[in-house]
Amino acid sequence: MREKLSSRLGFILLSAGCAIGLGNVWRFPYITGRYGGAAFVLIYLLFLVFMGVPVMIMEFAIGRAGRMNIVGAIRNLEPEKSKWHAVGYASIAGNYLLLMYYSVITGWLLYYFFSFLSGQLNASYTTADVESYFSTLTANPGLQTALTGLALLLTAGVVIIGLKNGVEKITKVMMVILFLLMAALAVHSCLLPGAGEGISFYMKPDFGNLIHEYGLSESVFAAMGQAFFTLSLGIGAMAIFGSYFDRNRSLGGESIRIICLDTTIALLSGFIIFPACSSFGVEAGSGPSLLFISLPNVFTQMSIGGVWGSVFFLAMIFAALSTLIAVFENISAYWMDMHGWSRRKAAAINFILIFILALPCVLGYNVLSGIQPLGEGSTILDTEDFIVSNIILPLGSLAYVLFCTHRYGWGWDRFIDEANAGKGLKVPSWLRFYCAWILPIIIAIISVKGIYDVFA
Repeated sequence: MREKLSSRLGFILLSAGCAIGLGNVWRFPYITGRYGGAAFVLIYLLFLVFMGVPVMIMEFAIGRAGRMNIVGAIRNLEPEKSKWHAVGYASIAGNYLLLMYYSVITGWLLYYFFSFLSGQLNASYTTADVESYFSTLTANPGLQTALTGLALLLTAGVVIIGLKNGVEKITKVMMVILFLLMAALAVHSCLLPGAGEGISFYMKPDFGNLIHEYGLSESVFAAMGQAFFTLSLGIGAMAIFGSYFDRNRSLGGESIRIICLDTTIALLSGFIIFPACSSFGVEAGSGPSLLFISLPNVFTQMSIGGVWGSVFFLAMIFAALSTLIAVFENISAYWMDMHGWSRRKAAAINFILIFILALPCVLGYNVLSGIQPLGEGSTILDTEDFIVSNIILPLGSLAYVLFCTHRYGWGWDRFIDEANAGKGLKVPSWLRFYCAWILPIIIAIISVKGIYDVFA
């Protein structure tokens, strides 16, 4: 008999935990900082509504109707002799690829948490010292391997415990603590001297500045890409939780609630980072280095910065682990559903497999640093992230949309029946044209533009 979640709250928090990750608390602030602040945020929120909500509903619907992992669910729903389930295999491959680099980054977060907690990273560090601190970490393959193994061990341990007592219960606790930590950090940052400039940048839209300084088209594409990336759609991770959810609630309202939680964490991260950066004269749009170089510089300058640094990186760990657990559960469910493995066997074997597969990413900063697949200065991690973010996520979502809206797939009528089953907000039938024809074009443009930007 298939496992089920114990509560509606568990479904919402688990799905939100999957969506909430480094895309919210790392990528969102530096992308927002790069493209002009509040005006960019408004464009981003618009795309969340018009793009994120329908795709999330469709992924949940496939999982709930198919009652299996993404491969099995599509196979159960596809027309006879069709090959739609091949999309599911690509999605599972995307799960593996995501874990291969996400576990490495989570290991870095663990290292910085322990560094601030122990007082090793402190006010005696200059800006140059903080920068070299990260370089020293990435240059050490043994330390990185151990940290990656720890991140995966924590993840696999939660999945082995079980769906209700492990994945659901622990993720629910992490999500509550994450929200409380983020709220406390946001209040602290907003009360720092000189925080007003950062708050104004984040809260007062200036479309004139966005158009003339950053370019409207580039900003719109960046907002589209971020709205897509932040929800972890397109790899079947949402579908697996849909398969554990009963039919007494419609999927439209639940999807909106999950996206609201995801967006709340993203917005809170902005209230942490922009006031703090303006207070200490740090560039918030500094790119990926924001998390491991710019912000540690801020914390080392703060009063009791070790405490605030520890709290911040603990919040980052919870955000990252919630995604790792959700994706690892999706992979484990595939092996349980399709090959009859026990939960313990699926988790144990995949822990070993993913640990081995993550090693090239670890070694890409030291032993294999000469391998630069995307050009000079790129790493193996950059390549893996590019494949997931720019190819698998958008193309997977595009396939789900076409599968749910066209007659040669599952079809709109069957999709609507599943999405609207139960109490709650219903998907209106007049959205059919938008979902079937306009939304696929938007997703395709995001994918093509993302690939073009990297290689151009």
